[in-house]
Amino acid sequence: MKKILSLILTLFCVLSLVGCGRSMDDIIKNESSITGVVEEVYNNSILISIQTDAYPYGAYCDVSLDAENKDDMVDFNIGDEVIVYYDGNIAESYPSQINTVYAISLKDPAN
Repeated sequence: MKKILSLILTLFCVLSLVGCGRSMDDIIKNESSITGVVEEVYNNSILISIQTDAYPYGAYCDVSLDAENKDDMVDFNIGDEVIVYYDGNIAESYPSQINTVYAISLKDPAN
């Protein structure tokens, strides 16, 4: 009986770990996003300039490169236009910060 119970528990643990990653399509459809131009590149983050309705005169935003989707880009060049998919929270500091990042994709490479 103990062997069966431990086998069932082991299978449950293994199956719960499978499928933890989300597809890029799921992230694009379900998460907030912001588009910006890479101004500076650091080891663990990038600084992007953004211009939206919330920031009509533009603003800078520090974006973490520790994204949930490990298949997205992490090597950027200054001038790249990127789309950041995140949890919808932007820390109001200077520069603003996006810490929970699901994916970052390249929209338009630098010239």
